[in-house]
Amino acid sequence: MESRNGYRTIEVKPLSGVVGAEIFGADVASEVDDEQFSEIRDAFHAHGVIFFRDQDLTPEQHIAFARKWGDINVNRFFQPVDGYPLIAEVRKEPHHENNIGSGWHTDHSYDTVPALGSLLYARAVPETGGDTLFASMGAAFDALSEGMKNMLRGMSAVHSSRHVFGPGSYGADYAGRLGRQQAATQDAVHPVIIRHPDTGRECLYVNRDFTVRFDGWTGEESAPLLHFLYRHGARPEFTCRFRWRRGSLALWDNRATWHFAINDYPGQRRYMHRITIEGTPLGR
Repeated sequence: MESRNGYRTIEVKPLSGVVGAEIFGADVASEVDDEQFSEIRDAFHAHGVIFFRDQDLTPEQHIAFARKWGDINVNRFFQPVDGYPLIAEVRKEPHHENNIGSGWHTDHSYDTVPALGSLLYARAVPETGGDTLFASMGAAFDALSEGMKNMLRGMSAVHSSRHVFGPGSYGADYAGRLGRQQAATQDAVHPVIIRHPDTGRECLYVNRDFTVRFDGWTGEESAPLLHFLYRHGARPEFTCRFRWRRGSLALWDNRATWHFAINDYPGQRRYMHRITIEGTPLGR
């Protein structure tokens, strides 16, 4: 029997008009069958980021669910979970001033083949604060003028990990949370407007953290247009905000969204497990 929202095995409740939806009726810890996984995947493509509440996952179950989406990308810079090198810690202890991810960005855009998505699982959350914002880059593209769309379709941009994770890029406050600065050697060139490999939708593909400049342009020449695109992509009507609880699980599409972890919980602990899923090459 088909449910009122068009799905048979799950219920999907959108969080905004353009991005984000909560999924009900799925127990990720159990074996999600093919029919239910197909519906979850459809919801992921429709909403860009999906959220599951009250999931009780072991690391092994977290890994098993990630593998249903694709191969796992082992993060080079995050501290791994003890005994589970496929899982990265996203951690802020009460004595830390800075969190990880406090700016609009897209994970792994500095890789030649960027990640499909990231599965973030909340193990400890602050009593207040620590929400994550998400923005739809499909909606951001759609709202541009036709002249801007046509210009950007013919452009590419350079992305890099060097200035974010490389030597001298972060200080003692990140000790034990980030490392291997010598591994920050990734540079990649991607279209500014990509055609999503699964949905075919055109999406804006630059981000404030990792995009350095337009290909063939200087940094100075690139800055005004990039800053316009960063402001445009973060417009409130393209976003949703997710309030974490212990046991919440999020999967966001790195090809179609930005995200921003809000650092508004001084003196409190926030501890998450993240698995990144390998993607496929991006094209126009």
